[in-house]
Amino acid sequence: MNTRILFVDDEINILQSVKRLFMEDDLSVLTAESGQAALEIMNNDPVAVIVSDNRMPRMSGIEFLERSRQLAPDSIRIMMTGHADLQAAIHAINRSGVSHFITKPWDDRELKKTVTGAVARFNMAESMKSADEATLLSLAQTIELKDPYTRGHCDRVANYAIRTAERLGLSEGDTKHIRHGCWLHDCGKIGVPEAILGFNGPLSPEQMDVVKNHPRWGAEVARLAKLPEAVIAIILHHHERFDGAGYPVGLKGENIPYLARLVAIADFFDALASDRPYRKAMPREQAIELLQRSRGSYFDPEILDVFISTIRES
Repeated sequence: MNTRILFVDDEINILQSVKRLFMEDDLSVLTAESGQAALEIMNNDPVAVIVSDNRMPRMSGIEFLERSRQLAPDSIRIMMTGHADLQAAIHAINRSGVSHFITKPWDDRELKKTVTGAVARFNMAESMKSADEATLLSLAQTIELKDPYTRGHCDRVANYAIRTAERLGLSEGDTKHIRHGCWLHDCGKIGVPEAILGFNGPLSPEQMDVVKNHPRWGAEVARLAKLPEAVIAIILHHHERFDGAGYPVGLKGENIPYLARLVAIADFFDALASDRPYRKAMPREQAIELLQRSRGSYFDPEILDVFISTIRES
């Protein structure tokens, strides 16, 4: 596991502050006062996460992050600046692959959450690379340990979706993507606090906003791991709705990737048919009835009909 974080800032007091902030964490904090010094460190010490200021003399943060991307494309890059503006954000995203922004003065809690979450996503992505199926399933089960109510959820969703895919006549390649996408569809929940995942009741709007980030976080991990686009699409879009009212993008109808439409149904059904912190599992027919009421609003009608037939015959 790589626990190295590299902070880059031309103000030494900033670097001292972040070292103190992470002093009690099981992380290795490296610091550099310039982009050039940071690149030299990276040549010797591969890092999981890079956090760089933008406005620095000689080499700007955007220029450094762009060069760091060439040197270590898989490291997660974060920009920390007191002079954030739209143009800088666009340049940072397009040229240097920045995934997060932190503004100065920062909130200690938010900074720690962002950085430690990025370290976790980096290491999960590294574990996924060239992993066999047993390893991918083990990763999914590890994520489920954060929420005891979802234990076995990923495997059950995969079983529902694969049986439906076979009835739909999908290819062996699609079936493999479905299996892996189902196992990993909730991998972004590694960034959601356990207190929210196990909350005993309906979530507040603020808590729900945190949960709604998990498809994007999961897709980021899958991209870092260089998983197939079909698997990434399942992870990113399994909470889209057929009427366009879903998240995280709000895609509608056939604009939602086909495999994600199928997995969305399997995911929803298993959520209904399993115990949750705030309710007991629904009986199968009651869960199916709720699916049918969501036909054409939440779910693709044609896929849903095949899914229900498959479930009823099992």
